[in-house]
Amino acid sequence: MAKGRSGGSFRSAISGRFVTAKHGKASPRTTVFERSGGGSTGGTYRSAISGRFVTTAHGKRSPSTTIKDS
Repeated sequence: MAKGRSGGSFRSAISGRFVTAKHGKASPRTTVFERSGGGSTGGTYRSAISGRFVTTAHGKRSPSTTIKDS
């Protein structure tokens, strides 16, 4: 794995399931890298494309490119 990417896994924004690192790296627009031991974000949405937090309205409009953090 690349430096700074250890201790986590990739999750699909479409299905919500964990995927292999190979798939995560091959599909950066629809997967999110999650670090292990992360804290709760209170149910906010995050973009799989940019990694930034987005509004709830945007998250609900774009279910295949956003992930709801818990």
